[in-house]
Amino acid sequence: MDRDVRFDMKKKPMKCGLFFKLLLWILCFPSLLMHRTKLKKVGMEGIKGPYLLLGNHNAFFDMKVSIAAAWPQVPNYIVAIDGYIGREWLLRAIGCICKRKFTNDPLLIRQMQRVTRSGGIVGLYPEARYSLCGTTAPLPEALGKVCKLLNVPVVVLICHGHHINHPFWNTRRERKVKPTEATMKLIFTPEELSALSAEEINKRLVKEFQYDDFRWQEENRIPVRDPDRARGLEKILYQCPHCGTEYRMTGEGTRLTCSACGKTWEMDEFGVLHASDGRTEYPHIPDWYEWERENVRREVRNGTYTTGILPVTVESLPNAKRFIPIGSGTMTHDMNGFRVSVTDPDGDIRVMEKPVPSLYSCHIEYEYLFKHGDCVDLNTLTDTWYVYPHDIPFSVTKMALATEELYYAYRERIGDPCKEGTA
Repeated sequence: MDRDVRFDMKKKPMKCGLFFKLLLWILCFPSLLMHRTKLKKVGMEGIKGPYLLLGNHNAFFDMKVSIAAAWPQVPNYIVAIDGYIGREWLLRAIGCICKRKFTNDPLLIRQMQRVTRSGGIVGLYPEARYSLCGTTAPLPEALGKVCKLLNVPVVVLICHGHHINHPFWNTRRERKVKPTEATMKLIFTPEELSALSAEEINKRLVKEFQYDDFRWQEENRIPVRDPDRARGLEKILYQCPHCGTEYRMTGEGTRLTCSACGKTWEMDEFGVLHASDGRTEYPHIPDWYEWERENVRREVRNGTYTTGILPVTVESLPNAKRFIPIGSGTMTHDMNGFRVSVTDPDGDIRVMEKPVPSLYSCHIEYEYLFKHGDCVDLNTLTDTWYVYPHDIPFSVTKMALATEELYYAYRERIGDPCKEGTA
């Protein structure tokens, strides 16, 4: 059966051939012209490979810009397993390396070493997910160690405008934002990596990864005239700052509305919110998002955070062939982490547990593949569960924030607090 076949993670990554390079050129470069992308390179003279290319992650367009930035070489990109569904042969042919999100996988390091030792470029999005609101997500603390282990130049590619063009909370259509910007910058040479500790490397990477797409949009006066630009905004702004009620927000047209108290906010063409009546609590969308984080942090520190018991439907992705329905069950996310219990078609109870120390962050999806709704995906080294809550009000955004805050609190309890900007 398909569920018994596991994705072959050990297969050696390929080098992208001439035919597929031409195909990538056709797929990528017209998009850069359409968005009038401005690409700036800093310190890249003579850097042709091997090197580690680290990029921020807001939309699929990131990869197109990355390919153009590294041209004529094509990096071997680290890609999550769901990206391989129905096209495993293609992704392998262009050199992609498979990864299950938020797992510690020693095999991945060996695959990356194979690429760099042969003179290639490893393309990695260390935030491991699309940014939820166009700002930096946590970087893994292991990143500094990986840089030292590979011992090749480290290059950072930071793009601006991609979240505004195609926000994760509404991926139904792009908004044709232009111009967009990207800066490709050499951060470390091998000599610098040898002289620095992993912690020092992390600190500099965190500094380089600071970005805010909504701030960039406002400061550069980049308009989004889409009449439906606020649709889906409630996915990230799930709590009303006026009355404090959760899960009653709705984004439609250019307005965000709380159905509990009736307050509305207008999203202007520069991404700024304006209350229709009274004080505008958070004109800047990421500030609203961080206010929600503070509220989640308070629940965690008080020991009261819990989703309660949520009814869920679960699908599995053991390989890249197809999603396999497991069945229905329950999920709880609380002070102990995630616990999912589901009854499969054979009547057996299957359980996935991810305790707090095992996850510094988690991956979520909004309206995933436009079929079952919002979900959390939880991974082992051999399987991925897509967990879809239903019938009870919930927010996967709050679960993502809580996962990070639970991990921070755990690290403080054991006397090893996280460094700023990292897990």
